[in-house]
Amino acid sequence: MATHDALRADGLSKSYGELHALDGFDLHVPAGVIHGLLGPNGAGKTTAVKALATLIDLDGGTATVAGFDVRTQARQVRRRIGLVGQNTAVDEILGGRQNLVMFGRLSGLTRADARARADRLLETFGLTGAATRAVSTYSGGMRRRLDLAAGLILTPAVLFLDEPTTGLDPRARNEVWESVREIAARGTTVLLTTQYLDEADQLASQISVMNHGRVVASGSPDALKRRVGGDRVTVTVPWDESLESVAQRLSAAVGEPAVVDAGSRRLVFEVGAGVVALADVVRALDELRITPEDLTLRRPTLDEVFLTLTAEEVAR
Repeated sequence: MATHDALRADGLSKSYGELHALDGFDLHVPAGVIHGLLGPNGAGKTTAVKALATLIDLDGGTATVAGFDVRTQARQVRRRIGLVGQNTAVDEILGGRQNLVMFGRLSGLTRADARARADRLLETFGLTGAATRAVSTYSGGMRRRLDLAAGLILTPAVLFLDEPTTGLDPRARNEVWESVREIAARGTTVLLTTQYLDEADQLASQISVMNHGRVVASGSPDALKRRVGGDRVTVTVPWDESLESVAQRLSAAVGEPAVVDAGSRRLVFEVGAGVVALADVVRALDELRITPEDLTLRRPTLDEVFLTLTAEEVAR
């Protein structure tokens, strides 16, 4: 994997009257990864994508895509990117192959090259069997896969996906997720904006959380989760066992004090490494010959990260 930044933004600003859509936006994305851009409605995600894709001008800051400046080298940037927006861009009257050939011709390919490229993409995205059908007969997942194929007509160095699974059912979302993974595996850098936190967790190796036009936190999904607390091991102790005695033994085994909930007979351990602590708890329970009513390991979710980080911003 290359080590240079496929995307780099420093101090981007963009205002619409009194609205600061981008307000000191910074983003560094290495080549060949899927990078998630999270944020609530109005955080500036789509504005950031439009600026990086040269669709809007900036008020301030600098940005490069695939090594080219988005303001002074916009033509070179456009030759190296693909963009799949929130709404499908394909023509519903035309068939899948006709759509891709049209996009290929608009991108400057010869008719023969456009047809060959369309056939390869239809095979890649599992749409060969529906190639001649009107897009109006496609399912939601098929349309989004065709959209992704259209964005890859010229095999972009960078692909922008702006909330690509909005409105799709779980099966269709999984189809799109698999397609995105395949795109990244072929070497394309993907910037994914989404409001679905599980989507970012599934796909992105790195995540930036946006709020009020700027990035408020960045890191791997696991690193961001650790910011809001460690893992949690919960043991539900049987009624015929002494809650206090079990709490003492398990606390000694884990090396952390138990939070005792006498009403539900639960012992909760906040730990740094949940799998290790879980193993310690299991061994201690086995030595005590106790079968717990329930035993769970819970890790912080991106939902908690998102809510915590955006709440911190509001409080400042």
